[in-house]
Amino acid sequence: MKKSQGNRTELLQGTLDMLILRVLAETPLHGYAIGKRLGEVSAGRLEIPQGSLYPALHRIEQRALVDATWTTIRGREAKVYAINAKGRRKLKDEISGWEELASTVSLVLNNA
Repeated sequence: MKKSQGNRTELLQGTLDMLILRVLAETPLHGYAIGKRLGEVSAGRLEIPQGSLYPALHRIEQRALVDATWTTIRGREAKVYAINAKGRRKLKDEISGWEELASTVSLVLNNA
């Protein structure tokens, strides 16, 4: 993640799981592709270091929010993650909570 945007790094640590699940809601992906896709959909504003991405993927897998399978991609073994029903429910809840928080912050910023 780019650190030039102030506290964005700290903020994203709390939302990284949600962002990963959102990307996986489109299609199953392996770790490197998840990081690349987050960069693409954020117009290059998010660069998730492997040291943050892979622990988040492990955490999400341990919480049974994704199904993971090993496959061979271009001659290399890669773990592909697919969001499951539990993960979709969690993503829906997280998005709802995030939207409520964003709305509340916007109210304060625009009315204080």
